[in-house]
Amino acid sequence: MKGSRAAIMIGVSCAAAMAAVFLASRWMNEQASLSTRKIVIAADNLNLGTRLAPDMMRLADWPADSVPAGAFTEIKPLETRVTRVALQRGEPLLESKLALPGAAGGLSAVVTEGKRAMTVRVNDVIGVAGFALPGNYVDILVSTQNDQKAKQGEHLDQSVSKVVLERILVLAVAQEASVNDTAPKVVNAVTLEVTPEQAEKLDLARSVGQLSLVLRNQVDVTPAATNGATKDTLLGMANAKPAASAPPAAAKPAPAKPHPAKIVAKAPAVCQHLMTGTGLITQCY
Repeated sequence: MKGSRAAIMIGVSCAAAMAAVFLASRWMNEQASLSTRKIVIAADNLNLGTRLAPDMMRLADWPADSVPAGAFTEIKPLETRVTRVALQRGEPLLESKLALPGAAGGLSAVVTEGKRAMTVRVNDVIGVAGFALPGNYVDILVSTQNDQKAKQGEHLDQSVSKVVLERILVLAVAQEASVNDTAPKVVNAVTLEVTPEQAEKLDLARSVGQLSLVLRNQVDVTPAATNGATKDTLLGMANAKPAASAPPAAAKPAPAKPHPAKIVAKAPAVCQHLMTGTGLITQCY
């Protein structure tokens, strides 16, 4: 009797436990479904300037309390839109990462409003050995001749090197605009994002001298106030003064001629005659 009652109690306990597990699992699934939302994400890695197609995107569940601002819940409105930045697979597509509706694909879609894209020719040295990649910031250095010194007739070395533009965004190297690659690439051209005024300076700089790119830290916004470098400042001779020449030897003054008024006439000599034992002696004074 006691054994059958114990078996019944055990069976009831097992059934209650299984029911509790089932209900808890169902509740957790319901809570999970209630706390997520479907948003559009990238189905593959996308480069900047890519025109979106339906197969490049997909819907995915995203925690409802952390859905980023500007996310999309449908794929249809995103067709033919163009990416302004590179996107990784699984990354949400946001309005801030897309060009304006109607923008054409390619590099022109990623140029900031009010700015221009300008390409300059480089080599492996000028291009920082290939380390100037899309998304990096560079300074522009020009090495030229200072014509002002020549106009002033100064016989000094006229070479000068000066930073003319700072914190310029690299949009593309050669025909590659992807910011996902980190390996250096030696190329013969670099496309930079500049304002119209900076474009004028850059065009003049490459026509009057040799350009060099100077790679800078991504977060460094401090301007570099420099006066440029010349051969004199390079060798520490900017403040050197030429040795003073010795003054010419002073000519010996000619002997002064006595002033006519100072010439004194000599008095006539007075003579006297003395007779001594040896004979007559004459003495004049």
